[in-house]
Amino acid sequence: MANRQGSRFVSRLTRDTLALILAGGRGSRLGPMTLWRAKPAVPFGGKFRIIDFPLSNCVNSGIRRIGVLTQYKAHSLIRHIQRGWGWSRGEFGEFVELLPAQQRIEASWYAGTADAVYQNLDIIRGHNPAYVLILAGDHIYKMDYGPMLARHVEMGADLTIGAVDVPLKDAKAFGVLETDESGWVLNFHEKPDSPVPCRPGKDVVRASMGIYVFSTEFLYKALIGDADCPESAHDFGRNIIPWALEEHRVAAYPFHDLRTHQQAYWRDVGTVDAYWRANMELVGITPDLNLYDPDWPIWTYQEQLPPAKFVFDDDDRRGMAVDTMVSGGCLISGALVRRSLLFSAVVVHSYAEVIDSLVLPNADIGRHCRLRRTVIDKDCKLPPGTVIGEDLREDARRFHVTEEGVVLVTPEMLGQAPHHVR
Repeated sequence: MANRQGSRFVSRLTRDTLALILAGGRGSRLGPMTLWRAKPAVPFGGKFRIIDFPLSNCVNSGIRRIGVLTQYKAHSLIRHIQRGWGWSRGEFGEFVELLPAQQRIEASWYAGTADAVYQNLDIIRGHNPAYVLILAGDHIYKMDYGPMLARHVEMGADLTIGAVDVPLKDAKAFGVLETDESGWVLNFHEKPDSPVPCRPGKDVVRASMGIYVFSTEFLYKALIGDADCPESAHDFGRNIIPWALEEHRVAAYPFHDLRTHQQAYWRDVGTVDAYWRANMELVGITPDLNLYDPDWPIWTYQEQLPPAKFVFDDDDRRGMAVDTMVSGGCLISGALVRRSLLFSAVVVHSYAEVIDSLVLPNADIGRHCRLRRTVIDKDCKLPPGTVIGEDLREDARRFHVTEEGVVLVTPEMLGQAPHHVR
């Protein structure tokens, strides 16, 4: 659809679109990782934060009018956006606006995803968009929103929902769509207990990505009606979509690779296990998420850091990393790092071993430490000789151990002064 219409048509659509990124959630399933930061502010992929992916998708798609709705412990998120996303040109109508919960309509916080948008209706009206693209701020993927907008217009839909196929066993965590062959949504079930496969013989369901394209006037109608309903949870999945299906035109947009027509990469990193797996995938030789694609860069705040450095080449003390991503500012001093991802400015001291682990920015791994299948949070300072990941029962006494045996360590767990701005 996008290719047949041509890039000029898609660019005209994206220019007339306002994107709103819902970034106010805590992400409680990430446990201690979101104790002092909102989920979209969690570091990912060595040098990025989760919020950088939907923001980069917007910019790369030609959508340069963006609002970021914040609420829960948003200081580090706000600081990151101010530092890394302040280059928009206002004279060309470009902006990344921060829209914190500020009781614009009622003396209350955002009560749900729909209420968050409703409380900013005056700001949306001021920008006068033809379409509003609503995005979750906590998923990892690369997506051109132009073809989705073009599909929305082509079908004459009031609402279009981005969709991915997920295994049947995982369906309880998603809103599940039932669609006809033309792509119209027939039914919607929010986190169903007994989901039905979307195709006979396939153990998959079509799940909502939390990505919505609204024709603007329809969005106004839906949000105002929802706000007037005292029984509503003011949530897009629970309330807006079921209401829209009663009398309006709701379409699904399957998220496929435009070249191969196969399911495109999309990850919900909502648990520590999922977060660890998604990061570890990047260490592979040819990961599904290509961070080295010059045609679709992931933008972020760039700290001024020196190159990574590896020192010592003695038989018993050699600084080396194998099958590992190492970010700027890292120092591997006579240590072994294998199948791991080191974020910015990590120091690994002599005789330490870091295997199958994520080490977030500014962490310091002491001499003779041994780490296996761990997530070491930002600013952790591991004392010399610390061993984590070899005895999960012992680890559970001090740290957070997941169902799949990944050990999460935060500064608070180490008895170190908490860094509330993460």
